[in-house]
Amino acid sequence: MQAAWYEEQGAARAVLVVGSMPDPHPGRGEVRIRMAASGINPGDLKKREDHFGLGMAYPRVIPHSDGAGLIDEVGPGVSAMRIAQRVWCFGAQSYRPFGTAAQYTVVPQQQAVPLAQDVTFETGACLGIPALTAHRAVHAGGPVVACDVLVQGGAGGVGSFVCGFARRAGARVIATVRSDDDDHLARQAGAHDVVRTNARARADIVADVRRLAPEGVHHIVEVAFDANIEFDEQVLAPGGSIATYATGIGQPTIPFWNLLFKNARLLFMGSDDFPIEQKLAAAGAVNDMLEQGWRGLRMDRTYPLAAIAAAHERAALRPRGRVVLNVEGNCLGP
Repeated sequence: MQAAWYEEQGAARAVLVVGSMPDPHPGRGEVRIRMAASGINPGDLKKREDHFGLGMAYPRVIPHSDGAGLIDEVGPGVSAMRIAQRVWCFGAQSYRPFGTAAQYTVVPQQQAVPLAQDVTFETGACLGIPALTAHRAVHAGGPVVACDVLVQGGAGGVGSFVCGFARRAGARVIATVRSDDDDHLARQAGAHDVVRTNARARADIVADVRRLAPEGVHHIVEVAFDANIEFDEQVLAPGGSIATYATGIGQPTIPFWNLLFKNARLLFMGSDDFPIEQKLAAAGAVNDMLEQGWRGLRMDRTYPLAAIAAAHERAALRPRGRVVLNVEGNCLGP
């Protein structure tokens, strides 16, 4: 098969290789997916760069955990009825060496989720990590029905999903955004109210949130824990919770006493390590949203598999849409 991989960590153009590898085959309880599209997430870049200082978990890594395509082979214990099924997958490179930047990938069958005929493979390739993270971040602190939920970065990949999941769970959703375009995206995703943050003093932003939620917000989903934790504490209601999935620095300081006096709960979201039942609940919620007419995250650019280094560089710029590899167009052989 054709695949992209790296055998050492570093800059995209320095370490990513595109070439041929033996075809994989599924083991018991697994399926093989002929990939059509491979989604790129920030975590994929961080693993390749050794952002976390963990080194290479495997001698060769095919990157990317998310993707979409057709099941073309099944292992023992899996119904042959799944062959030719359109699917999106998650966790292909979670505690496994070979992800979705290849002609084929193999995953446990429960991680290959049916994809409706009217949803593109590119859309399906962008569902996994953002959706699983968002769904757990919404629900980790308990039921949010009739609660005020603040979504920091409500127009981003995870943030958009949070807006949708929280609204469907009965919450009143307040999102922070930086531009008119982001305002539109957050509202389209499900936000009831939007607060602009660009070029504004923190006190003014706090005042806006407090006006919308005078007693404080009950739950916050946070994209930039280090930068926003002091702000979050100021708008959090007593007994409230903060679920965070990203930070700019690895050892941020926190307003400990203020959080303690509010009996606040801090919840840290690492999507690779969510229990499988929570991942499957998120997958079901995503497909429900798609069935109800939602058409996925905004796309930025699509690159061929051979241009994976350029795709990683583009994704590192944090464009407003998702960056995707078109794998199918590069893999026309058997």
